[in-house]
Parts: sequence; structure tokens; C-alpha cells
Amino acid sequence: MFTRSVIAVAVLWLCLTARVESGTWSSPEPARDGSTVTIALSGDILMGTTYPTVRLPANDGRRLFSDASPILEAADIAVGNLEGTLCDEGETKKKLSGSSYAFRTPRSYAGVLSAAGYDFVSMANNHAHDFGDEGIVSTEQALDSVGIGYAGIYGRAETSIITRGGLRFGLCAFGHNSYTPLTWDTVTVARILGTLRPKVDIVIVSFHGGAEGAAYSHLPDSMEIFLKERRGYLREFAHFCIRHGADVVYGHGPHVPRCIELYKDRFIAYSLGNFCTPYGISIKGVSGLAPLITVRTTIHGRFIDAQIHSFTQTYGLGPRRDSANRAARQIRTLTESDITDGRLEILDDGYVRRKRQTR
Repeated sequence: MFTRSVIAVAVLWLCLTARVESGTWSSPEPARDGSTVTIALSGDILMGTTYPTVRLPANDGRRLFSDASPILEAADIAVGNLEGTLCDEGETKKKLSGSSYAFRTPRSYAGVLSAAGYDFVSMANNHAHDFGDEGIVSTEQALDSVGIGYAGIYGRAETSIITRGGLRFGLCAFGHNSYTPLTWDTVTVARILGTLRPKVDIVIVSFHGGAEGAAYSHLPDSMEIFLKERRGYLREFAHFCIRHGADVVYGHGPHVPRCIELYKDRFIAYSLGNFCTPYGISIKGVSGLAPLITVRTTIHGRFIDAQIHSFTQTYGLGPRRDSANRAARQIRTLTESDITDGRLEILDDGYVRRKRQTR
């Protein structure tokens, strides 16, 4: 999917010639024509809300993803996190306050997601249950009507299998709320991955976790607590998923970008922040950085390279391309700081490749 022919040739040459040992390039298996997969990853999506007041974009949201849809459509599979519900009516039972919100997006906006190029969205977040079980059912029905897969509701919609180009993608999602499979419940995580892995070619894991806001851009090496809630030991969770069969792991929840990592030849994005949240969620400062990452793997899920496409958000408009590449630069700074034995190098334009390891 990339136009970098020179870099692609160089990477393929290294795959064929480099020794796989400490101190040299640890390269994936050689990629052949037609044997690579491109996965597009994005963070939180809240296209608008009708609760408690109506705040919806112009033209029924048809322009929200105008800058991003060419990238989403070009990928073999495109995934994100649906932050909220798709329903047309109902009252929330939540007690709304300065730190508690309820989001209700019209069911018709499932068509906006489909037109943008999305194939799957996570529902394992703290807003999927804003309108109770009825809101979850309505959301599932709306997504079913346009052929978008979903997962993340404990005991109800734990996995999704999507076939694209002859490959079977298995997707699952974890969170920190009682109605989601929990990131720290290793028995359940292992069960879901163990059931999914034999059925598919590539496994993609989504998770919602971490403390929220610019002050929590860095990835801690411990359990995160926010608003007196456990929000996950996310570094250990992501590694656990990969050891149990995941090929790509992507996170969201802090509302800001976090670092990326290569672990056992598999790609991890610890938070992709807000991607399309034109109303209801702060997009000031780094919260307005909206990365869209395309990850290229072999058909066996082994990392080849990636591209961080930088977007920013403006109130009411959704993600727009950022020529200054601020999201990519932020992720690079955080990765260099938080992944001490990092195996990835992020270039100025957001291109991600393996870096040479020193002895």
C-alpha cells in the first residue's frame, strides 16, 4: 500500500540477506507479491450526539472522514473504537456530571462509518452502555445493517471474524468496565484468544484502558488507576495477548496518543487517542492529535513496516490532514522515552521501520 519503492526494495533485500541474531537486523520472513497485509488502526470515534442536546455535524456527517477515507479504504481491513452508542431514543441511567457523559449517535451514522471504509469497531469502552442493554442492542443492529463487525461485550459479542481477500481476520476487544472482557482477567483473555486463534489467519486485539488526558501521555509499567477505577496494566496486557496468539494490538482510552512497540515481531499501539470526536470530547492540545496508523504485515502477522498518518481535529469537522506531522512526532517522542529496548524507528514523515539493534 506504500509508494516508497526504494525503501520497500531495501527492506526486502534485508529480509533475504540479514542474519537473525542480536546486533543485526531481525527481519521478518521474506514478503512475496500478494503476501502482505495492510491494517488501518484508529482510535476513538464519536461522530456526534443527540443527548442531552443535539450536536451533529453538517451534511449528516458525510464529510467527517473525507481526508481519512482514502487510507481506510485502501487497507485490507480498517478498525477503530466506537466511543458511544448508535441509537435514536432512550434515556441514560448515568448520573451526568463534569466527569460523566452519555453519548447517543443516530443509528444512520453507521452508514457514515461504512462509507469511510471501516470494517470493524470495538465496543469495549466506558460509553457502550450509556443507554443500557437497549443501547447495546441498537448499536449492534445498526452495525449489522451495514456489515461492520464488532466485539467487546462480555458474553454477548466477544469476537468477530471478517474475511477479506481470502484471509480471515479474527478480532476481539477488552476494556475496564463490568460489561466488557477485562484486560486484567488473564483467564478470559487467554480463553478468547485461544478460541479465536485456530479459526483465523491474523488476530487483531483492541483494548480500552489507561488514565485520561495529556498528563497521562506516558505509558506506565504498572496498573493504572483513574477516577478510582482500575484502567489496566496495559504493557503486560499487550505482551500477554501476543504471547497467546495476537498479531496486532491497538489501544485507546487515554484520549491522547501514546507510544508504539514491536514485541516478538508483532506491532502494538498503546493509545491512538481521539480520531473522530468533533463534539463531546476535548480536542485541545495533544488531545486534538489524531493518528491513523497503517501497519503492513506478512500473511502470518509478522511486522514489516508501518506509516503514521498525522491528522488533527477541529470542532465540528472531524480529522483533517496535518502537514506538520505532529501526531507522528508526538508518538516518536513518547516511544523513545517509554520503550527502553525499542526496536522501531520513526522517521520525520511518520514512516516506521525496524531499527538496527546494538549489542
